[in-house]
Amino acid sequence: MPGRDSFLYLVRAEWTKLRTVRGWVVGLVLAAILTVGLGMLGPLGSQIACDHVNGAATGSCHVTGPPHDATGQEVDDESTFVHRTLTGDGTITARLTAFGGKYFPDGGGPADPTADPTAGMADGLQPWSKAGILVKDGTNFGSAYAAVLATGTHGVRMQYDYTHDTAGPAASATAASATAASVTAATPRWLRLTRAGDTLTGYASADGAAWTEIGTAHLANLPRNVEVGVFATSPDFAVVKNSFGGSSTNAGPSLATGTFDQIAVTGQSPGAWTVPAVGSAAAADGGPGAAHGPQAVAGAVPSAGGGFTVTGTGDIAPSVPDEGQGKTPESSLAGTFGGLIAVIVVAALTMTSEYRRGLIRTSLAASPRRGRLLAAKAVALGGVSFVVGLVAAAIAVPGVRAVEHSKRMYVYYASTQAEIRMVIGTAALLAVSAVLALAVATIVRRGAAAVAAVIVVIILPYLLAVASVLPAGAAEWLARVTPAAAFAVQQTVTAWPQVRASYTPTNGFFPLSPWLGLAVLCLYAAAAYAVAHRQLRRRDV
Repeated sequence: MPGRDSFLYLVRAEWTKLRTVRGWVVGLVLAAILTVGLGMLGPLGSQIACDHVNGAATGSCHVTGPPHDATGQEVDDESTFVHRTLTGDGTITARLTAFGGKYFPDGGGPADPTADPTAGMADGLQPWSKAGILVKDGTNFGSAYAAVLATGTHGVRMQYDYTHDTAGPAASATAASATAASVTAATPRWLRLTRAGDTLTGYASADGAAWTEIGTAHLANLPRNVEVGVFATSPDFAVVKNSFGGSSTNAGPSLATGTFDQIAVTGQSPGAWTVPAVGSAAAADGGPGAAHGPQAVAGAVPSAGGGFTVTGTGDIAPSVPDEGQGKTPESSLAGTFGGLIAVIVVAALTMTSEYRRGLIRTSLAASPRRGRLLAAKAVALGGVSFVVGLVAAAIAVPGVRAVEHSKRMYVYYASTQAEIRMVIGTAALLAVSAVLALAVATIVRRGAAAVAAVIVVIILPYLLAVASVLPAGAAEWLARVTPAAAFAVQQTVTAWPQVRASYTPTNGFFPLSPWLGLAVLCLYAAAAYAVAHRQLRRRDV
């Protein structure tokens, strides 16, 4: 009929079918409920044991996370820092003449931390052990900074504000010269930081005469008085054991020791150096009280030529979420797989029910162009699924976070942009999965077979990848080449190149970027849709 042969009319007709079948509407509503409800189950069922004093809960009722920088990014900010105040513009220069370290080969710690704190430690630096010069906005955790430093195996670097890392000249040399083993009195590393207002520029030199600029940092609102000096720090050494049942990590502290001389500060810098005492907790992590284990040997002592030998442990870098340390923002969408199952069932039934009841003949009589009919079904179903996912995710993200906060759980930071991407990405995940299920149902013409096939290719690989039942390599493979890669669109935690960690799907790290992971699912859906389109046009109904 005139006016009723347009594609928009077909989409409207398919939408009318969808909304008038009560079971399908109930299924879509159930998808939203499952997405929100299953995400709520985790925090609602969790309890934190609290210490009480005189009937009042103490601070131990809170699962605290690491300190933040000015943007809210969680950071590690632990080092031994020998410092003095610089007022206004100026420069600090130092020569690193020795750089070594210790670690526990088994990734653990001392058997008796009250005895010899380094017993059982082997000689060696971690790849990201650090020793160098530092300009910092005070000594509070998470304050802005810029540093030029030598590393265990990554050469000389300039790092600032925790997340920024720039390679210096040594990093482009051969592997042998880039290691800390070449740092000796005969082959020292000269390091320099120059401040001009909010701008800090880092330099490195092999002889103290010819300097190479590494990079520039702009630290907004840097106060007139800053702390400058030399530091050392070394992240934990971890041993990861993979098995078919998953992986386990055993981590323990490590030490880095740097010897500096010819330390020169130009500009207004009266007063003496503040030198953390060996064994002070302040030397290790800024906390009060006495330090134990390897931290007991952290600190600084004067060395020949007016310099210092500085021993530190910890790290100055972004903090990577650890199990039990807190919740990541994507945990609020843990119920997505439940909502996804409901959407897959509805999507498959919208096609298979027409075959089962013979209504497909009526649909094709009304719209003989079979390809357009399939496209209309995909648009209507994908659009409705997108809206359902959008509403459910928009409720789940702030709602689950509110419950986690009420339970005194620590929730890692995510920017507003990342949360918007999580919500929209989850909606897109449900929409593309619905189209994939529709295509598979068109091919196999059986509801149970279509639902089972789509669940096997999307949800099963996801559960296997994140549930610690496979070795890390196999889990990453599943999260890269199967439609489960689309769950990367919910990821908010970052795999930092300058931080060694277990970057696996089990710990919330997907091998593909968020939108690239979603693109993998889109490719599967497009391939299935192409086959379904061909089969619908060629086969008898």
